[in-house]
Amino acid sequence: MEYGLLGLIILIADIYAIYQVLTSGTSGLSKILWTIGILVFPVVGFIVWLVAGPRGSSARV
Repeated sequence: MEYGLLGLIILIADIYAIYQVLTSGTSGLSKILWTIGILVFPVVGFIVWLVAGPRGSSARV
């Protein structure tokens, strides 16, 4: 049961990240690369997106 709940949480987080990527104002290639990264590596891709994604890069400017 624990793995099912953990998988559901990861799925919801990945769907949220992909939605945020697709609705962001970045270029088309960037959107495609982020989406592929999140889909291929669900946990790592989400964590990298949280750190280096659109909000992460705009906060450093």
